[in-house]
Amino acid sequence: MRTPVVVIGAGQAGLAMSHHLTGRGIDHVVLDRGEVANSWRTERWDSLRLLTPNWMTRLPGHRYEGSDPDGFMTKDETVSLLSAYGRSFAAPVHPHVIVEAVTATSNGFDVVTDQGTWSCDVVVAATGASSEPRLPAVAADIPDRIDQLTALEYRNPDQLGTGDLLVVGASASGIQIADELQRSGRSVTIAIGEHIRLPRLYRNQDIHWWMDRIGQLDERYDEVDDLNRARRLPSLQLVGSPERRTLGVGSLVEAGVGTVGKLMRIVGSKAQFSGGLANLVANADLKQNRLLDRIDEFVDEHGLDSGLPEPTRPGPTRLGGAPTELAMCRFQTIIWATGYRPGYSWLDRAAFDQRGRIVHDGGICALPGLYLLGIPFLRRRKSSFIDGVGPDAAELVSHLHAYLDRRIHA
Repeated sequence: MRTPVVVIGAGQAGLAMSHHLTGRGIDHVVLDRGEVANSWRTERWDSLRLLTPNWMTRLPGHRYEGSDPDGFMTKDETVSLLSAYGRSFAAPVHPHVIVEAVTATSNGFDVVTDQGTWSCDVVVAATGASSEPRLPAVAADIPDRIDQLTALEYRNPDQLGTGDLLVVGASASGIQIADELQRSGRSVTIAIGEHIRLPRLYRNQDIHWWMDRIGQLDERYDEVDDLNRARRLPSLQLVGSPERRTLGVGSLVEAGVGTVGKLMRIVGSKAQFSGGLANLVANADLKQNRLLDRIDEFVDEHGLDSGLPEPTRPGPTRLGGAPTELAMCRFQTIIWATGYRPGYSWLDRAAFDQRGRIVHDGGICALPGLYLLGIPFLRRRKSSFIDGVGPDAAELVSHLHAYLDRRIHA
């Protein structure tokens, strides 16, 4: 089988690329190990909603037109959205195809799957940033009697035992899971590392509305001082809820969730945690106020004061006791919410450097004909959002189109 372009992944990134390829008349296929939006179907907990408001579900050729622009789509609504989006332009999706290897050849690439091999000029890896859980080394030292789940495996409180729970990680996934478990009546402790605290609403507008308005979400990868750090930043401590409520360390403490610092090691029957939690929390408060300062400056510069309420800043995060050591015998289950990483085990090793990182410049890989899409801060700060994959795909497809033309006329 031969086609000019193979797109791997039929989530928002792969579909956005497919839409642009279709618009340019470039033949292609989209391969996915499941169905459209497979990760949303099979690797998200039941109550999950988008962190971005509905009006931000912007894709190439699609804008939200529903009755609740300030709401937050559920997991199932997101699946329906992406499925309908793919059907709207007849995206050439081949579902239930397992990619086993992508190999560079003298004539492009061979994409080996469990249903045959595709030969192509270009491969777009659009499998996203959450293919695999990122587990710390200490996970291997957890006693066998303790159940362990990752955030990709967690579904709801009913799948867990009734004993005490330790949630490791306090970015978006960790705080949402800890909150849900506490609300179900469980005894929960959360281990907190570096995090980014933000209010859901500020001056009567969603925080994403402000970040979009001041241009922060469109900041480009070639404009930041430390791109590697920007790509490693934890996800925002936010939750999408009908009440548009703010969720963070402070609200978890108020609800009765126990807090400890970053899980460092297991020594005998004890878990040891960092003693720097107060500093991490203070740093998150400081960064939050810097962003709110930037928003207030924008309001002043553009004369928006008359239409907005006066700024009311969230207070500093209040911690309860934060022990540096706990007995492991108290916990029945540990949930690892320690982040994710893209999985490219099938990709030609020539695409990677000596440290195992794909070499690329804003998604244009050093291995000619290979492109990445849908990972954090690929070309702009919002690259991993549904709202961000379209602009990134538009820029990459221009380069891709020129690359195909050069191959045709070589």
